[in-house]
Amino acid sequence: MDTDRGPGLNRFVWVPFLCLVVLAATLVVTPWIGSSHVTAARVFAGVSPDVEIFYQFRVPRVLLAALAGGALALAGTLFQALLRDSLADPFTLGISSGASLGAVLAICFGTRDGGTGLPVVWLAALSGAALAFLLVLGLASQGPRVSSFSLLMAGVTVNTMAIAVILLLKTTASNAQSFAINRWLMGSIDSHEPPAIATLGVVVLAAAGYAWKNARAWNLVAAGEEWAASRGVDTSRFLWRGFILGSAVAGSVAALTGPVGFLGLIVPHALRLMVGADHRLLIPCSLLLGGAFLAVCDTAARTVAAPNDIPVGVVTAMLGGPFFLWLLKGRQQRFWS
Repeated sequence: MDTDRGPGLNRFVWVPFLCLVVLAATLVVTPWIGSSHVTAARVFAGVSPDVEIFYQFRVPRVLLAALAGGALALAGTLFQALLRDSLADPFTLGISSGASLGAVLAICFGTRDGGTGLPVVWLAALSGAALAFLLVLGLASQGPRVSSFSLLMAGVTVNTMAIAVILLLKTTASNAQSFAINRWLMGSIDSHEPPAIATLGVVVLAAAGYAWKNARAWNLVAAGEEWAASRGVDTSRFLWRGFILGSAVAGSVAALTGPVGFLGLIVPHALRLMVGADHRLLIPCSLLLGGAFLAVCDTAARTVAAPNDIPVGVVTAMLGGPFFLWLLKGRQQRFWS
């Protein structure tokens, strides 16, 4: 049956549109929320300090949160399709920690470029993500096949090893470097310069465009490699492209935010329960709602304990940890039933 025709076609329009509305509303509302009260009248009149707080701090931070959240949710969607495992995401696979290790090495050796940390830290984070990906894949490979359970266990191991090396580097770092390392470990959304945010936006939108263009192939791969191959998909090349794409996106985010865990697990799985497993919907909806979710989490992180600023990685871990255990418990019950 052709699912592209008939009444069902409407949901491929209104569901992403609804997600877009949610994201747009989030982007409009969240910059006005914070420990310092600002008013629209003072902002639009250019009155200090409201205009500086709004345009120099809150708007860039909300935009970065939206891009990072969308990117991590997109990476989680791709990894879960490739591995056919709902527990896969950049954090559990060690990609985010590998990217952070690369960035920390760049920080410790004093190779940061200006105030943005680009492009050296960005490239170091991407290299760390790539190395972590290759290591995890090598540990989990069993001949031509990859065990999802082995992949997750290898990801946990690589995650622990990367954090251990980061802690070792921290003991020899200066005070300024140690502070920067702490920010990486906790995962934080900070106000970056427009070029850094724009660069991340280009990476995320290009990755999302490629992923959505190949949404039918993702559906086939998620159903099984043999099924996809029988339908004309070059599974070997497609799997590698998918892993590289997801790792590049996760590494790009970690270059600016550090390891923000579990978002790539929560959003795609929740959407799969609500809208189904069709990646023509999952990809755009994950991108949009992932961005809204992290923007809301970051807004809560900077207001709940104001004037203290809680790292957003702490918030996502508090939400994602129980969610991960719930998924794991459900899997065990299905296994033993």
